[in-house]
Amino acid sequence: MFTIKKAFHFSASHQLKQVAETHPCRRLHGHNYEVCIELQSETLDDKGFVKDYLALSDFKAYIDNSLDHRHLNDVLGDDCVTAELIAKHLYEWCHARWPEVVAVSVMETPKTFAEYRPKQPTQ
Repeated sequence: MFTIKKAFHFSASHQLKQVAETHPCRRLHGHNYEVCIELQSETLDDKGFVKDYLALSDFKAYIDNSLDHRHLNDVLGDDCVTAELIAKHLYEWCHARWPEVVAVSVMETPKTFAEYRPKQPTQ
């Protein structure tokens, strides 16, 4: 199996309104997010790629135009905008365009990240 990964960055705010009033993440705050998409294939294309990194430029455009310097609660239309749910949203966006995408991770800080990777059916 061949695996490639590519990282992207954006800055945005969010607020976790579902947590206790005393929880620090209930307050409006922001992160410098790092998103990593992972793609896999058992074979390579005629150029020797799982996917040409240049083909992923639509994802950078989506991040820049829809997420960067935005309030994610407004963008995603939810009061529960956790890293886990951001990762799932971004996975669904990517996988709809590139079926080779197997996972997306979202890093909020250098020490905290969440990953969405759908469960693979047992064979």
